Amino acid sequence: MPMRGADCMKEATRDRAEILGEYILDTGATVRAAAKVFKISKSTVHKDVTERLCHENPQLYRSVKQVLEKNKQERHIRGGLATKRKYKGDDAD
Repeated sequence: MPMRGADCMKEATRDRAEILGEYILDTGATVRAAAKVFKISKSTVHKDVTERLCHENPQLYRSVKQVLEKNKQERHIRGGLATKRKYKGDDAD
């Protein structure tokens, strides 16, 4: 018997959390970048990889958590580079 209603939605959410986790782990993407690629909100990405993934796939969760921590530590650098590009043009590094 095929899944219907709430069960189908829960399955889709679990699958999405694992897909997002694998994408972030493979690419080192930020939450913002993953949200843009998958065309969903940053809040959804964050909730999927921090709350849902830890219950569904703890090993993947731990690996993704390391990537997110690294991104968090580097965000001030990305912010500074974005500001530099804004005021000097796109070719500034």
